[in-house]
Amino acid sequence: MVNDVNKKLNQDSAQKEPGAAEKEEEMVFKELYEQSLQDIRRGEIVTGRVVQINNDVVMVDVGSKMEGQIPAAEFKDDQGGVSVEVGDEIAVLVERRNEEGELILSRNKAARIKVWDNIINAHQHNLPVQGTVVERVKGGLSVDIGIPAFLPGSQVDVRPIKDLDRFVGQSCLFNIIKYDRERNNVVLSRRAILETERGEERKKLLETIEEGKVMEGVIKNITDYGIFIDLGGIDGLLHITDISWGKVTRPSDAFNRGEKINVKVLSFDREKERVSLGLKQLSANPWDTIRERYPVGAMIEGKVVSIVDYGAFIELEPGVEGLVHVSEMFWTREIKHPSKILSVGDQVTVMVLDVSPENKRISLGLKQTTPNPWIMLKQKYPPGTVIRGKIRNITDFGIFIGVEEGIDGLVHVSDISWKQRIKHPSEVYRKGQEVEAVVLNVDAENEKFSLGIKQLETNPWELFAARHGVGSVVSGKITNITDFGVFVEVEDGIEGLVHISELSTRRVKSASELFAVGDTITAVVKNVDPKSRKIRLSIRDYESNTDQSSSTKVYINNKESVTSNLGKALADVKITDV
Repeated sequence: MVNDVNKKLNQDSAQKEPGAAEKEEEMVFKELYEQSLQDIRRGEIVTGRVVQINNDVVMVDVGSKMEGQIPAAEFKDDQGGVSVEVGDEIAVLVERRNEEGELILSRNKAARIKVWDNIINAHQHNLPVQGTVVERVKGGLSVDIGIPAFLPGSQVDVRPIKDLDRFVGQSCLFNIIKYDRERNNVVLSRRAILETERGEERKKLLETIEEGKVMEGVIKNITDYGIFIDLGGIDGLLHITDISWGKVTRPSDAFNRGEKINVKVLSFDREKERVSLGLKQLSANPWDTIRERYPVGAMIEGKVVSIVDYGAFIELEPGVEGLVHVSEMFWTREIKHPSKILSVGDQVTVMVLDVSPENKRISLGLKQTTPNPWIMLKQKYPPGTVIRGKIRNITDFGIFIGVEEGIDGLVHVSDISWKQRIKHPSEVYRKGQEVEAVVLNVDAENEKFSLGIKQLETNPWELFAARHGVGSVVSGKITNITDFGVFVEVEDGIEGLVHISELSTRRVKSASELFAVGDTITAVVKNVDPKSRKIRLSIRDYESNTDQSSSTKVYINNKESVTSNLGKALADVKITDV
């Protein structure tokens, strides 16, 4: 500006007289100076050129009589570097003149004013603004759009977002919902822009979607019953039954939100805009040919994918899993939980035990891949073999004796004693006690080892039957009286029953009328069943035999004549009666 004034003065002085030239020069200078003051007004944004850069200030030529100055701090970054060079043109705000008449400018304030002009214009005409997410704040995100603006969490996306931190640093387009210039407050929305975009995508999708079409989508939400997939404007449901040909318990174990996935359109309701999707339909049903590929008895390899209380699921191929029941894991050991044997991720060799394509089930065996020790056990311990071992467990129904590692033999309570009636084995034995037993049977198929202790001795019931045939006479003490008869101990530990009908030759209502516990009686053996350990006795038969024997003796020793009863009856008959 100063150069312009000098140029004009030089031109005028060449045409004027010396005295008039000086006067004219003063008037022109004053006019131009006042004009320059009028052109540069306070609060106005003008374009200037950087002419000098100092440590404290940056000098900018804005067309005034002297350069304006801006604090250098407005141009320095975090490392202290200056972001402008001499000759750069920048927009500045004319703030004021200081006491020395120097022009004070501000680039930052000019930028803010320009930003606000853009904000107002964008809001009035519904135009998007560009911004960068700076940080997460309470309730949403802070966005730099030239000035700090607030993006509420509900306006970040079309669906709720839990992890807002992942948006920090991203540059996006935003709509301005509202603003307050006085409070320097601006509220943004990204959701509105996304909804507009989705509306356009939705329209295109509705024109092209059809049943059987394979599409790419993004997992939007995962539930227990399936997965919701964003196909680009329309959400489709991938039901849990259509995820895999195999069993899927929890979709969240295999899929993640935001993951891209290819699916097949199974059905589409254009009116309701409902889409059913399938993933397993992208491949052939492996269960259609399962018997041919996995015949019973085949040895195959698989990976443990799940462990439950009752067994382990083995993946044989994608979509095909088989179950190894806990009972099929070990030949001799009792498995409390499958996790004691297997872990998820283990590669194992198993045998196919059964295949059911209809129910999509394959039964597998782990123990079948090793020799069956029960077959060897049957050869090693034939019936009648005497073994010795420690009692490992005692139950209501018998005692378990350790025979070999992991194999116990059972002595049933009925095979403990021939004579003694045992209510509970703990009455006779204790855990850890060493005992002898006889092998009764080895059932390899059902994995049962039967032992007996009483079989170490000869069956006393058989000995009794051999010594006392039917009709023989025995004596013993009454041990118990019941409503139906009395029990008599005929030998040590061996009892027989005299039924109430066999107590006497005369009719008896109650055994206690004739006998008491401890009485000694003599009876005839009517029947002996060694197998069921039952002896039937009869006092009546004994009495009858005794009475008959006595009558015979009296008859033989009687010296008087004996008259026939029949003759006596005939003699008494009168003739008239005849």
